[in-house]
Amino acid sequence: MDALTNLQQRFSQPLLQEPGPDAEQLDNMFAAAMRAPDHAALRPWRFLVIDGDARGELGELYARAALQANPDVTEDVLTRNRKMTFRAPTIIVAIAVVTEHPKVPASEQLIAAGCAVQNMLLAANAQGVGAMWRTGGVAYDPVVKEGLGLAAHEEIIGFVYMGTPSKQRTAPLLDSSDYVSRWPA
Repeated sequence: MDALTNLQQRFSQPLLQEPGPDAEQLDNMFAAAMRAPDHAALRPWRFLVIDGDARGELGELYARAALQANPDVTEDVLTRNRKMTFRAPTIIVAIAVVTEHPKVPASEQLIAAGCAVQNMLLAANAQGVGAMWRTGGVAYDPVVKEGLGLAAHEEIIGFVYMGTPSKQRTAPLLDSSDYVSRWPA
């Protein structure tokens, strides 16, 4: 796949099944992430790979977080939390590592981490791996953050679900002129 086709046709694939990306595909994605724009070469990101049985452990962490947030939570809600992690064979937890820097504000570091994730999504698409970037309440939950070992200066910017698309979706055609103007008018 050529680069422009990849950029113009990448699309989130929410329905994912086995197999997930193999080690070489993951290595390619992480290598692409390292090429994200990064003022002062801070590399303000890190990633956790969760697959196999670890998805069940992550689901239990989600359930514990739901229970701590609401001790009266129903068993149905806890079950849904446990099942969320089985939406895909592989989950990459994308973490922004924001540090104090005299020239690089936190907002730039968050954007750089987001660019690293976008590069991973493009690398996944180029290799035929389906991917979907999700957040949701669990991304901001202190129990989840602690359970995943995040430090105080880190935050989850997304859970990237990866696998084989069970139903291929195609990107809708968008007219970029709806989003672009010249200044001054």
